[in-house]
Amino acid sequence: MTWEYALIIGLVAGLIIGALAMRFGNRKLRQQTALQQELDKSKAELETYRQELVNHFSHSAELLEKMAQDYRQFHKHMVKSSSTLLPDMATSNPFSYLNFKPEASGHEDTRSDTDHPPRDYSEGASGLFRPERKE
Repeated sequence: MTWEYALIIGLVAGLIIGALAMRFGNRKLRQQTALQQELDKSKAELETYRQELVNHFSHSAELLEKMAQDYRQFHKHMVKSSSTLLPDMATSNPFSYLNFKPEASGHEDTRSDTDHPPRDYSEGASGLFRPERKE
């Protein structure tokens, strides 16, 4: 009879331990699965957002290039029509100072006609490092 009690006590203890293990172990497994699904969803949303950004900036670049072409075409039209319609105003033509010459790369040269670089310094010493005189 002793071994029967030991068997029953072992069976009850095994059921209790198994129930506790299923209760606490299964919750962690469900949480882990839920977190993995949330992570996968977030990665998919991030990839979608990145693709939208790439599409947005490529479309913006196309629009900007089209706008630049339209501006160049408009400028050529204004220079031509102003020189045709205002032949007496060759020196005071409002578009005479705008003389764009697009390079082969498509970029305009914004430098002036002079070959000198711009001066970004003052003429004389500013006095910052001059020793002070005691009087």
